[in-house]
Amino acid sequence: MGGIHAAHAADAWPSRTITYVAPFPAGSNTDTLGRIIADQLSKKLNVSVVVENRPGATGMIGSTHVAKAKPDGYTIMGGSIASHAINAGLFPNMQYDAVQSFEPITIIGFNANTLVVANSSPFKNVTDVIAAAKAEPDTVTYASSGIGTTQHLSGVLLGQEADIKVVHVPYGGKSALPDVMGKQVSMMFEGPTVVPHVLAGSLRALAVTSTKRMASLPDVPTMREAGLPDYEIRAWQAIFAPKGTPKPIVDKLHQAVSDILKTPEVLKRLETMGVEPSGMPPAEFAEFQQKEIDKWRKVIKAADIKVQ
Repeated sequence: MGGIHAAHAADAWPSRTITYVAPFPAGSNTDTLGRIIADQLSKKLNVSVVVENRPGATGMIGSTHVAKAKPDGYTIMGGSIASHAINAGLFPNMQYDAVQSFEPITIIGFNANTLVVANSSPFKNVTDVIAAAKAEPDTVTYASSGIGTTQHLSGVLLGQEADIKVVHVPYGGKSALPDVMGKQVSMMFEGPTVVPHVLAGSLRALAVTSTKRMASLPDVPTMREAGLPDYEIRAWQAIFAPKGTPKPIVDKLHQAVSDILKTPEVLKRLETMGVEPSGMPPAEFAEFQQKEIDKWRKVIKAADIKVQ
C-alpha cells in the first residue's frame, strides 16, 4: 500500500509553496544558485518556490533544519561540498548525517579553484612554488577565507601531494585579495571571483584545481598538468530533500532541475559564475557524495585539521 500512497502523493505534488533552504548567507554561491533554480522551478512546477536563508555554522544550521523537516517534497535545500562532504570530516558531533539524513536530488554544478599569486611574484608556475617550499620550509604562505573551506583544503592537498609545507593564513571570511596582490601572502586558491583579476593582469594564475582546464582561463594548466597527477578539487553545489521524501517526487525534482540546467538562459548565468552545470541523477550523486566524504575525511585526518 505504501508504494501506492507515495505514487498518489507524487501525482498531487506540488500543490502549494515549496521552501528552498539556503544554509549559507545571501550572496553566497549556494544562495545565488538557489535563487536561479527556485525562479525556474516556480515556472516549471506552477507553484511558488521560496528561498529561505538559514546561514551559520558552515551550513550546519540550515542542513539540520532540513534534516528534521517533513519529507513531503515541500522542503528542499541547496547543499554544497562544505555542508554535505567536508563537514563530515571536520565536525564529529553534527546534528545531521550528510548521507543518512537526506535524499540526494542532483548536483547543480561544479567550480574549480585557481591558484593565484601577485603579478610581480617570483613564482611563475607550480614547480617554482614547490621548489621554494622545499628550499625554505615555512616561507610559502597561502590565504583562505577560513579553516575547512575548499580554498584551505586546496592548499592542504598541494602540501600532501607535493610533500611540502605551505603555511595556511585563514582570513575568517574577509577577502585576502589585497594582501596577495601586495605580496604579504605568497598565494591563494580562490573560486571564479579571481578570474577578472587574472584577465586584468593584477594576479597571475599558476594552475586550476579541476582535471580539465577552465573555459574562462584556457591557457592556465591544471594542477595535474603542473606535475601533481592525483590532484583534484572541485567545489560543488547540489539539491537535497529530507530522508524519506517519496522517490517519485525526488525523480520529478531531478528531472525538472536537469531540464532547467539545459536552458540557454540558465547556462549563460552559470557561465558568468564560473559554474559547470551537472544535473547528475540521484543514484550517481549518492555514490559521488560518499566518495567525496571519504576523500576529504582522509585529507583532513592526515593533516590533523581541527576546528576551534
